Amino acid sequence: MSDWNWSIKDIEKVQKNRLKVFSCFSCGGGSSMGYKLAGFDVIGNVEIDSAMMKLYIENHHPKFPFQMPIQEFNQLPIEELPSELFDLDVLDGSPPCSTFSVSGKREEKWGGEFKFREGQTKQRLDDLFFDFIRTAEILQPKVIVAENVVGLILGNARGYVSKIIESLDRAGYVTQLFRLNAATMGVPQKRERVFFICHRKDLKFPKLNLEFSCTPITYGDVRSGRGRKIPTESETYKRWEKRRPNDRSLGDVMKREFGRDSNFSTIIFKDQLVPNTITSSSMYLRDDVPEFISREDFIRIQTFPQDYNFLDKNVQYVCGMSVPPIMMKKIAEQIYIQWLD
Repeated sequence: MSDWNWSIKDIEKVQKNRLKVFSCFSCGGGSSMGYKLAGFDVIGNVEIDSAMMKLYIENHHPKFPFQMPIQEFNQLPIEELPSELFDLDVLDGSPPCSTFSVSGKREEKWGGEFKFREGQTKQRLDDLFFDFIRTAEILQPKVIVAENVVGLILGNARGYVSKIIESLDRAGYVTQLFRLNAATMGVPQKRERVFFICHRKDLKFPKLNLEFSCTPITYGDVRSGRGRKIPTESETYKRWEKRRPNDRSLGDVMKREFGRDSNFSTIIFKDQLVPNTITSSSMYLRDDVPEFISREDFIRIQTFPQDYNFLDKNVQYVCGMSVPPIMMKKIAEQIYIQWLD
């Protein structure tokens, strides 16, 4: 059976390593599932969004759930926190990152407060990484793993990365930065992400080596189910009809036919190619039939378990906001083998 084709009940068969993880900005628990598949015990989480916390509890049953902003968690009296949180092997987190996306005029958002969908509240997203580092200062885990968008290490944002590494150093951690592509890690998706992986200075661990070369998995390998039909009277359908074999998005059609740079977030999936990054808001079309990709496609491409209970939440949104579990599994396995075994 392929790594991407799994169920939550399969976690019961995984050999446990007795190491403990606590997840921040946990969303639906993509990272948490990856750690569990690698044998770790995810004992709790912090999540600001009540809807996402409901999903997390439904699928993960955390021992220590905290539904609150991370700033509020950091202000809790030490005596109110479970003692197990001060004996963590890994502190995991994916600080919301849309201000550092490579799309749009991202610099205009830096330093401002906006109401983002991540948490449904107005907040400064470019401060959240430092709030997460504060959590590490309080809990002092052996290892920190933080995932973020590739845009964080491009252009003017690189100065922000330097500040993150300096803050981690002051908190007592040695940091390595990795740019990883999920397509090389057993995930049917070209999803590039940056990972800050740190260890506490007193542990004197060697440099972590992360090199992955899994065989690429194409859309045809995972394609399943019927997608919603593209309405024949819609502009999307008319543009889809004008596609050519080399077109990867409706943006290619718009540029060729109308000379306009638009519709690049309406992606065309071809059976013989690895799927593009799944996001919470882009549109994805099948190349050979006038359909959007199916619900099952989103689940498989993101390597979510087949029996994940999405309750009443939008499957694309939950998957797009999450770390692919198999991607985190591969990273967690190496952290265990090289550092924590």
